[in-house]
Amino acid sequence: MSLADLIIRQAVLEDEERLAALRSMVWSRLSDVTPWPAADAAVFDGRQAPEQFLIAELGGRLAGFVRQVPPTPLASNRHVRQIQGLAVKPSARGYGLGQALVEAACAAARAEGARRMTLRVLGHNHPARRLYERCGFAVEGICPEEFLIDGRYVDDVLMGRRLH
Repeated sequence: MSLADLIIRQAVLEDEERLAALRSMVWSRLSDVTPWPAADAAVFDGRQAPEQFLIAELGGRLAGFVRQVPPTPLASNRHVRQIQGLAVKPSARGYGLGQALVEAACAAARAEGARRMTLRVLGHNHPARRLYERCGFAVEGICPEEFLIDGRYVDDVLMGRRLH
């Protein structure tokens, strides 16, 4: 597999079934605080829309996605975007696809006039934290023991980076 075949594009309504299947496939207690989603559960549900997602395709097949949105509806916060979902198909991991998706989300946010990108990641998700650090994100705060997952308290780590 090679990133030479990588296409990152805006999601469209017709991607929903493949996105739902991927979201269900990659669900893990390492990265998710919500219940496991069924493979046929709606992705575009009124809170999430196709224009919030960038899709990664390798050889014409869905390999990953990233979702970035304004963190609040406030005008005073309009210059910030937040990554609220990143997934890479297990067979496509280790090739730089996650980093390519994060950088594409940052570029798209910058093109929309955003100055900052933020995200939240579980404290025990060391692979994701390393990925975000490689992409220039730094820890900006920690909410200790924010989640109780499988009987263990897990920190919520807030990370951010400038886009300009």
